[in-house]
Amino acid sequence: MKLLERVARERRWNDEERQILSQVQRVADEVIAPHAEHVDATGEFPWKNVEALNALGLNAVFVPEAFGGMPMSYKLYLEIVSIISEACASTGIIYATNYHGMKPLIDFGNDEQRARLLPRIAEGGLGALGITEPTAGSDATGMKTSFTPDGDEIIIKGSKIFITSGDVADLILLFGKWSEIEDPKKAISVLILEKGAPGFSVIGKERKMGHNGSSTCALSLDNVRIPRANLIGNPGDGLRILLASLNKSRPSVAAHARGISRAAFKDMVNYGNDRVQGGKKVLDFQGNQFTLADLACELLMVERWIDYVADLVDGGETDFGMEASVAKLRATDLAMKMATECVQFHGGYGYCRDYRAERLMRDAKITQIWEGTNQVHRQLIGRSFIRK
Repeated sequence: MKLLERVARERRWNDEERQILSQVQRVADEVIAPHAEHVDATGEFPWKNVEALNALGLNAVFVPEAFGGMPMSYKLYLEIVSIISEACASTGIIYATNYHGMKPLIDFGNDEQRARLLPRIAEGGLGALGITEPTAGSDATGMKTSFTPDGDEIIIKGSKIFITSGDVADLILLFGKWSEIEDPKKAISVLILEKGAPGFSVIGKERKMGHNGSSTCALSLDNVRIPRANLIGNPGDGLRILLASLNKSRPSVAAHARGISRAAFKDMVNYGNDRVQGGKKVLDFQGNQFTLADLACELLMVERWIDYVADLVDGGETDFGMEASVAKLRATDLAMKMATECVQFHGGYGYCRDYRAERLMRDAKITQIWEGTNQVHRQLIGRSFIRK
């Protein structure tokens, strides 16, 4: 584990950052990890975990100070996501979704919107991101949800599916099409939907392979009226905001997958040292050493690349879409590979719920799908080499 420890030391956290990470690790070890099996088995939303994270004020690390936050580096935020996700993937994505949903409000909202809406997030409110529809997955231009202006209000009509935290979120960053703009790309707009708006309802919760503690919902928007003051930017700004926000949420998903990979790798090392077969430790067999060596090398590369992307963001770089895609692609492919090998490493036990290996495998799969499927990211990366 010395190689991984050296990479961790290279992050050179300052005293305040180390203190925050120490507190997050304590909560992960003492509160989140012990409840992870129960959360997975029952599908209960992990309110105790969320309350423990809120007690640390973790939403504040990405909210500006003027609106109740205590902003820290993007690299620190990503490390927090990984620590939580290593302990419980469901809780990790619930926390990360707060960032995914609210960062566009921070980056593109006006001061009145941020002053009115962000304090409740800084205080521990939950955020969500509403993009996907039955006809609009990877192709966001296929969405049919409509935003119709009516004086000082906007009328929302449509539906959304696969919305993480959609039933518990206080604020939802919602994408739809402005009714007065015909072009399907130019019509995409974005607004903030507040909890409790009349006409908004949760019409279903998905039964999933993994991430059972994180609710994934179908939403109905039946002539929901909201103040026009909740529109972010101007009508038609939505696609630009969507693409910019994905560039920061995709490394966040990579960090979430990194947490799953760390968990699987540590379980393989521990099991390989403890389990004896034929008078030898499982790790004494050369084939298993080769497997672990390959996975360790891949994990080290992912760790460093995520740090590289974080440094770009913290350094003020604005053009990092390809780097974000690389992070998402490689980290999530590794999470699935690492978790699958972890199950294999444990033999028959890996297929049973006595160990968390099978849960890690189930949790890992979705990371290759959300925030753009890995097929889409391969296409984006490959297409970037075409000469114009």
